[in-house]
Amino acid sequence: MKKRVVEVKNVKTIFGSKVVHDGINLHVNEGEIYGLLGGSGSGKSTLLNEMIMLLKPTEGEISVLGKNIINISKKDALYLKHNWGILFQSGALFSSLNVKENIDILLKEYTNLDQKIRDDIIKLKIELVGLKMDVLGLYPSQLSGGMIKRVALARALVMDPKILFLDEPTSGLDPVASQEFDDMLYKLRDMLGFSVVMVTHDLDTIWNIVDRLVLLGDAKVVAEGTLDEVLQIDNPIVNSFFKGKRGLLRRRDNGK
Repeated sequence: MKKRVVEVKNVKTIFGSKVVHDGINLHVNEGEIYGLLGGSGSGKSTLLNEMIMLLKPTEGEISVLGKNIINISKKDALYLKHNWGILFQSGALFSSLNVKENIDILLKEYTNLDQKIRDDIIKLKIELVGLKMDVLGLYPSQLSGGMIKRVALARALVMDPKILFLDEPTSGLDPVASQEFDDMLYKLRDMLGFSVVMVTHDLDTIWNIVDRLVLLGDAKVVAEGTLDEVLQIDNPIVNSFFKGKRGLLRRRDNGK
């Protein structure tokens, strides 16, 4: 049995009179790229935010790297922050800090490393995401959308995380930049051995690099498994998501 790095058990999330999750169960295996899918309002970003302790579900349990995060101690919360990396949809770079300072901020907060060692780590991460050293002094306003995502990924990787949480990582990128980001993420996963949980609508990403996925709809899990397993399910939400015109085009392109 594969080691599970994330487990969600019977999670209910209610905002006022709106039921966002009604008994969600899923798991993420070590080393895999796992997709959180669903239409607008299906609760996928909410679930991601619950996994990273920005929100708390109304009921249920969530475990990340073996730690139950619902009633977590400060010590265990700090352990998780040392061992996960997060990339938000916009990149969430600090506009007043340059690239080097944006990446360095986690090292300064969570380590006692001297500046020279931190500088060496920053340069290594910049190289890993395919950027040149001359970007270190630039500010977010001077970067393209693709460069912002790469810098944000370098920051997410700076603590050598065991798991990455990504919210729409290719959102706003052109098709070429999206493909390059997917390829880079896939290679880095294989090279560094981390696990990935990502919210995505990008059908190319789903077909090309996602190992397993969950599809949310009507506040529940509609399907979970590999793409081939999910495609075998006859369900209106699955059919709408994967078997519409765009989905059929992607299936044709991939020989499915």
